[in-house]
Amino acid sequence: MATTSPIAQIKDGKVVENESAQSLKKDKKNKSTLDKDAFLGLLVAQMKYQDPLEPTSNTEFVAQYAQFSSLEQMQNMANTMELTRASSMVGKVVIVTTTDSVGRETQIEGRVDYVTYENGRSYVSIDGGLYSLEDVYAIEDQSYLDAVELASQFMMAIDKLPIMDNITLNDAKSIEALNLVYEKMSDYEKSFVADDYLKKLEEYTKRIAELQADKDQNNGGSGSGSSGSGSNSGSGSNTGSGNGSTTV
Repeated sequence: MATTSPIAQIKDGKVVENESAQSLKKDKKNKSTLDKDAFLGLLVAQMKYQDPLEPTSNTEFVAQYAQFSSLEQMQNMANTMELTRASSMVGKVVIVTTTDSVGRETQIEGRVDYVTYENGRSYVSIDGGLYSLEDVYAIEDQSYLDAVELASQFMMAIDKLPIMDNITLNDAKSIEALNLVYEKMSDYEKSFVADDYLKKLEEYTKRIAELQADKDQNNGGSGSGSSGSGSNSGSGSNTGSGNGSTTV
């Protein structure tokens, strides 16, 4: 697959290079090393313009050719390792750092869609842009991304809770659920939760316990007043047999 040049933007009559173009441009500038064709050209020129009175010995030519063969093998090995390294990034989230003409660095984060290889150089494709493999700053593991996402969602849920003065028992289930989520997190996932949020969740939990205790105390004090109104059923009937009954 050939390397495609991104479309440049025009601003104030000047070409504005995006991060992908900056990465490709810098990669072309850095390609200043001699390749095997240049090495062979130098060797042929040496043979062609050598002093006929003091020609280079065959031993020196053999030694130089051996150096060339060794150089070619090392270059092929390096290219294979680079392509293997680039191919291993496909599907992973990486961070690419590019530098523009004024020395300003920009970081691009995204998932590698594919890898292309051209003229001994590897390029990764991120969101439609091509970036030199040398500009890949970091590779983010999926477990790391999942842990960061879980911690972020957890802290956002805490931020959505009412302020401490407005907390009621209606918020008890939400706070209990947050505590349960945190308990089920692994130690690695917990390490991404800020200490301030843990302290805030602890204060919310303590406040809910206080409200629940006040409610239980009030319910207990209002339910014990029925024992003072007994029935006085033993003193109403005067059925004794004294001096008889007087009829008026």
